Amino acid sequence: MPTSSVDIQQLAVNTIRTLSMDAVQSANSGHPGTPMALAPVTYSLWTRHLRYDPAHPDWLARDRFVLSCGHASMLLYSVLHLAGVRNSQGQPAISLNDIRNFRQLHSPCAGHPEFGAAAGIETTTGPLGQGIANSVGMAVASKWLSARYEQNQNAVCGFNVYALCSDGDMMEGIGCEAASIAGHLKLDNLCWIYDDNQITIEGGTDLTFSENVQQRFKGLGWHVLTVDDANDLDAIDQAFESFKSIDDRPTLIILRSIIGYGAPNKQNTAAAHGSPLGEQEIVLAKEYYDWTFGKFEIPEGVYEHFQETLGRRGAEDFAAWQQVWNELKISDLGKYQDLSLILQRKLPTGWESWLPVFEPDSKGMATRVSSGKVLNAMADRIPWLVGGSADLAGSNKSLIEHKEAGDFDSDHFAGRNFHFGIREHSMAAICNGMSLTGLRAYAATFFVFTDYLRPAMRLSCLMHQPVLYILTHDSIGLGEDGPTHQPVEHLAACRAIPNLLVMRPADANEVSGCYKVALSQSTRPTALVLTRQDVPTMPVDAHRVADGVKHGAYVVHDGDQPQVILLGTGSELPICVAAAQHLERIGISVRVVSMPCWELFDEQSSEYRNAVLPPNIATRIAVEAGIAQGWEKYIGPSGRFIGMSSFGASAPFETLYEHFGITTDNIVSVAQQMLIERGQCDE
Repeated sequence: MPTSSVDIQQLAVNTIRTLSMDAVQSANSGHPGTPMALAPVTYSLWTRHLRYDPAHPDWLARDRFVLSCGHASMLLYSVLHLAGVRNSQGQPAISLNDIRNFRQLHSPCAGHPEFGAAAGIETTTGPLGQGIANSVGMAVASKWLSARYEQNQNAVCGFNVYALCSDGDMMEGIGCEAASIAGHLKLDNLCWIYDDNQITIEGGTDLTFSENVQQRFKGLGWHVLTVDDANDLDAIDQAFESFKSIDDRPTLIILRSIIGYGAPNKQNTAAAHGSPLGEQEIVLAKEYYDWTFGKFEIPEGVYEHFQETLGRRGAEDFAAWQQVWNELKISDLGKYQDLSLILQRKLPTGWESWLPVFEPDSKGMATRVSSGKVLNAMADRIPWLVGGSADLAGSNKSLIEHKEAGDFDSDHFAGRNFHFGIREHSMAAICNGMSLTGLRAYAATFFVFTDYLRPAMRLSCLMHQPVLYILTHDSIGLGEDGPTHQPVEHLAACRAIPNLLVMRPADANEVSGCYKVALSQSTRPTALVLTRQDVPTMPVDAHRVADGVKHGAYVVHDGDQPQVILLGTGSELPICVAAAQHLERIGISVRVVSMPCWELFDEQSSEYRNAVLPPNIATRIAVEAGIAQGWEKYIGPSGRFIGMSSFGASAPFETLYEHFGITTDNIVSVAQQMLIERGQCDE
C-alpha cells in the first residue's frame, strides 16, 4: 500500500484510467482516450471540491457533476464506483461487475450516461452540447430555489454545477446559445471544464476549429482560466478555488490535455478517441503508469482514499445540511413543505380544483389565449411552475402575469418568467436541467420551431422529464406569415417521438383538460399544440370534456346509428361539427370524435377504443391541418384524410382553409362520395 499522499493520489488517478481502458477493451467498443486524459481533473473535483455525499446522492443541496462529453462515460462510471455512491436501497450505484459489463444489455454502464440508470448520473449526455445546456438549467434552478426559499444564503438548496465538456460541445450551436445566456444571467455557480485536447474523430481540430475560445467566452461574460497541463493537480485545484471565489460570472476552465495520455502509440491522436486501444497498447500504457495490478483490479487503499476524502467531507456537509433542513421545518413549515414536494417531484394537494371552466361561446378564443389563462391559474397554485419563451411570450401567452411573479434575471433570481432569447434549442435543454432539479418547467415557442429544439425535446422523453412545451401558431391557421412559419409535418414528427404526449385541444375546456393531464405527468413531457386563431367553446359539459381529454379521444356529437365518423383535432373540430350538422340535414347520421391526444387514446382498453370508434363503421374521415401520416391507424385502409399534403401559403387563414379544402363543404362532399361508393347513399 502506498505510504505517501502523493502516491495514493496518483494511484487513484491511474485506477480511473485503467478501469476505463479495461472496460472499453472488454466491450470492444467505446472511448478510452478522454477518461485517460481527464482522470486527474475528475479526481481533483470529486475528492477535494465537490459538495456531495455518496450515501445521499439525491440530497437537494448537493453539487451537480455533468459529463457533457458523454462518450467518456467510463470516466463517470469509474468515479461513481470508487466514490462508493449508493442507491436508495444502500447498494452500490455502480458495481465492479457493472463496469465489467460496460455497454452490455441491462448494465447501468451504457455507452453514454443515461439518467435514471444509476444514482449519481445527473443527466443523459452524449449528444454534444446537451449536457452543458442542462448544466445551465441546473444552475438556474439553484439560483431560483435559493432566492425564493432561503434569501440567497445557499444553506438549504443552493449548489454549484460543474460540467466537463469537449471540443464538440464548444462547436455545437447549442453550446454557444447556453454559454451566452449563462453569461448574461451571471450564473456564478456554474463551472465548465473544457477539455482542450485538440482532437476529434476525423483528426486534429485544426481541420475545422480555429477560434479563440478564451476570447469568445470572455466576450460572453465568463471568467476564463487556463490550466496548461491536465496532470497538474495543484493548478487544477487553484482553478477550482478561483471559480468558487467569483461572485458575478460563470467560469470556464480551459484544460489542456493529451487524449489517451500514457498510450505511447495512440496518445494525442484520433486513434485514442472512439475505439479500444488494443491489448498490446493497454499493456504499454499500464507500464507507463507503472501499473502492476490485474485487469479491473482496484489497488489496496484506493477505496479508502475516496472514503477519507469525499466520503468524510460529504457526510459532514450532509449532516450540517440536515440540521438546517430540520430547523427550516420548525421555523417555516410552508417553505419546508414546498421544498419537500419539489424533492419528491409532487404537486400541492388539490391543485386540480384551480383549473378554470369556460362557458360555451360561439366566438370563443384562440387556444393559445385559453392556455395563458389556465397557465396563470395553475401558477397561482404551483409556486415552482416556472418557465418562459424564446422571445415570443406575448404571442405564446406564456407569461405568468401575477405582479409578484417577476422576471428571472441577474438582479432577481426569484423571478418566475424566464426570457430565453431567440435560443429555442438551449431553452428546451435548460428546461430539462431545471426539471432534473425538481422544478416544473415549461418552454414556449411557435410550433414550427420544434425543428430547432427537437434534440432536447427527445431527451426530455428519454429522461422521463415532465417538461411542458407550449407550442402556438399550430398550423396554416396562423395565416399571412406564410409557409416558413406554418407547421404541416410537425404533428407527425412530434407524435413519432416515444414517450411524448402530443395534445392538440379543440377549445378552451379541452385546453384546461390538457393542462390537467400534462401537470399530472411525472415521467413524460407534453407538447401542447395551440391555435393562433379563435375557436368556439363547445356546448359540451366541461367535466365530460376533461374526462374525454384524459382518455385521448371522445364523442362530442353523435347521431342515431351513425353511418360516418368524423375525427378532428384542434381548430378543425368545429369544422367537423358543422359538417355533421349539414350531413344530418340531408339524412346522413354522423358521429364526431375529438381526438386531442393519440398517445392517451392508444393507452385505453380495447373496449373504450371500440366504443369511441366502432369497428363496424368503416366510413371515417380525419380532418387536421397537417399531413396524413399516422392517421391510417384510426381511419383504416378505406378511410379518407382531409388536410395538408404540401407546404402552406401566405394569405388570411380563412382563405387558406378554403384553398386547401379544409372546409365543411369538402367534408360533406367526401362523406357523401364514400357512402355512395359503399352503396349506403343515393347519388
